[in-house]
Amino acid sequence: MKQTEPTLYVAATPIGNLSEASPRLKELLGSCDLVLCEDTRVTHKLFAAFDIPVKRLVSCHQYNERQKAGALVAQIAEQGLSACLVTDAGTPCISDPGFAVVNAAWERGLAVRAVSGPCAAAAALSISGFETPNYGFFGFLPRERKARTEALRRLRACGLAIAVLYESPFRVKALLAELAQALPGVRLSLSCDLTKLFERTLRGEPLELLALLEQNPNAERGEYALVLDLSGVVPLPPPPKPSARALLLDLALSGVPLREAASRVGAMEGYSRNEAYRASLEVARLFPDPQDEGPERGA
Repeated sequence: MKQTEPTLYVAATPIGNLSEASPRLKELLGSCDLVLCEDTRVTHKLFAAFDIPVKRLVSCHQYNERQKAGALVAQIAEQGLSACLVTDAGTPCISDPGFAVVNAAWERGLAVRAVSGPCAAAAALSISGFETPNYGFFGFLPRERKARTEALRRLRACGLAIAVLYESPFRVKALLAELAQALPGVRLSLSCDLTKLFERTLRGEPLELLALLEQNPNAERGEYALVLDLSGVVPLPPPPKPSARALLLDLALSGVPLREAASRVGAMEGYSRNEAYRASLEVARLFPDPQDEGPERGA
């Protein structure tokens, strides 16, 4: 692979089955000057599996990439290197490290090239059997309860046909229980150990799949990719319509004169001028103002 300019290659590696490594990936690993990797021990095994002499491997993971990105990119630029960014499995920057380095490379003006390949989200989506006019990738949901609840609420209201999530084998059962409660009507495809010897995919409703995992002594092995079919999810009820008095109070407390506030509310969709007038009389009794002559009828 002839190199003519400093370049950062963002390369996908197998998510399980090593035979899925592309010829281009093997060529790149054999020809590049520098490899930035999530775990040098894992990447070292990849070189050994392909019988490629090990190049210079530099650890670059989620805990240090922000600190190291600038210096690494400067080195690539100043020394005219070809560098390859990989993670332990799959495509970098998709619920994996790499963002800081790629962003720094763009800001430095380096060439950034993709070496496409395996991605657990795409693989799980392709075997789900769900129609996919559109979808969203949400990665790992927050662990903190309040943030997690809010993330599930946003999923229910997102308007997408399909959502793809990742989850740890130690939390997947809890997630299935949460999905059953937070997304009534959802169906899902649950994949684990994709492309590996014990790959398995289950389809059904959350509590059905939870029961199957409870019966499986090996359920807590391997990472999970979940494809949620949101097409049958019961939509969130619309938020209650605020009363005209509440709107007037809000405007009045922000400093809008009562007469002008009544006029604004009366012009809003879903509110009549008479409704706004009656509400203004109630508000005027709550906040009497000797300087205010009161709202005009029909204002």
